[in-house]
Amino acid sequence: MRFAVFRARWYPGYWGGSALQMAGDNAEHAITYWVMWQYFHSPLLAGFAVVSHWVPHLLFSIPFGALADRYDARRIVQVAAGLFMVASVCWGVLILTGTLQAWHAVVLLLVHGFASALWHPADKVLLYDMVGRDLLPSGIRLVATAISLGQVVGPAFGALLLFTVGPGLGMLLNVLVYIPFFVYLFALPYTGHRRGGQAVTRMRLRDVFSVLRDLPRYPAVLVVMTLQAAIGLLIGVALMPLLPEFSELLGIDDSGVAYALLLIAMASGAVLGGVALEAIGRLRPDPRLAVIGGALFAAAVLTFALSREVAVSLAALFVAGIATIVADSASQTVVQLEAPDDRRGRFVGAAQVTSMGSRAGSGALIGILATGVGVSAAVAIDAALLLLIALALLAVLLTRAARGRAGSAEETVTATASRSARS
Repeated sequence: MRFAVFRARWYPGYWGGSALQMAGDNAEHAITYWVMWQYFHSPLLAGFAVVSHWVPHLLFSIPFGALADRYDARRIVQVAAGLFMVASVCWGVLILTGTLQAWHAVVLLLVHGFASALWHPADKVLLYDMVGRDLLPSGIRLVATAISLGQVVGPAFGALLLFTVGPGLGMLLNVLVYIPFFVYLFALPYTGHRRGGQAVTRMRLRDVFSVLRDLPRYPAVLVVMTLQAAIGLLIGVALMPLLPEFSELLGIDDSGVAYALLLIAMASGAVLGGVALEAIGRLRPDPRLAVIGGALFAAAVLTFALSREVAVSLAALFVAGIATIVADSASQTVVQLEAPDDRRGRFVGAAQVTSMGSRAGSGALIGILATGVGVSAAVAIDAALLLLIALALLAVLLTRAARGRAGSAEETVTATASRSARS
């Protein structure tokens, strides 16, 4: 049944809470990035703002996933929400008192990045426990849609606060966005471990990263992690800060409307794509679907990089958003369904390393290329490389499937011949 996951008693509230938390996260980005530029005019600090958000995912996602394997995932998500709120309060107080310094910004950006890295593995373990295997593909897809919705609403809400009540009071008001989800988690009866078929093992430091050694035993997981690593490293979040330069290439007028549309086009595509996928309800979330989504994303970004027409560029970003939700939700589903029950958090954490941690290098990679060949060519080169990787992964999957069918056919013939000989 389409949208059947919303029939699960606790899921709608969790869905809405996830959207609110992501909206608060992005509203904080919208305000703090503006404040840092106004206060310090430091490109170095602006670059650190991006790195500080993704490096914690790279370094700590697996240990944080191990925490989710061992402890109540609700409380871990609440700790993450608490860190988001503490960061917002500190930003607000420092701005209102006029005492904000660069080192304050560095510390608060790191707190925000750690909160994000802590949140995601526990969130996914909790989601599996809440909806179960049968509803998991739908649950993941719609939560990913909720997060994309937060990425659309959050910056708009942050800008509204920034230019109405000001950045200081705006940051304090942004704390209110996190509170409903924080409170809701006290009522939620799931811990992340109720559906596990095996007892959760003790968390020992030497075992935390054992998931990396075991990945070759899970080829489907290895394929989607490779895909997500390529997407994160080659494109990642590098498009957003480059949009002003693409606006100039497109000759966008000074009204700001077209630029605003560029900003929200990809997230809007992800939201509508997630709803459409759920309405269709016929696409099986497997490695092949994830890779096809990745290839479509690469082709859309390549089209955007080469386009000089606003309408074509908007359409390309919109399609890229749809492809993102396909690749991401299918990849997450594969990881959760293939992971052993007692190490699901660690597998999810490893997936976060590849999908989110790898984004820390995307800006630097495109930036280095752009200094030599220009922004448009740099994005086009990375998108073309991503397309080649996705097509190579698809070829691997198709070859494995063909060999599997050939092996099954051979076994069938052998069994038939054996029965004939006995008769």
